[in-house]
Amino acid sequence: MNVETKVIKSRLGLLNLAEELGNVSLACKYLGYSRDTFYRYKDLFSEGGEEALREMSGYSGDIDPSFR
Repeated sequence: MNVETKVIKSRLGLLNLAEELGNVSLACKYLGYSRDTFYRYKDLFSEGGEEALREMSGYSGDIDPSFR
């Protein structure tokens, strides 16, 4: 299992736990996420499913050359 898959499973786990508990705040507290992050993941998932969560994760590899 690669890092990207783990990240996506973690995000889906948060969404699923909140649904099971019926309490977003409690799910966020258990898993160490903010409510703002939860709702960002929820919106992304409702718009594009797992693929939307995948596109949000990871490093693009692009570095701004002026950053040095």
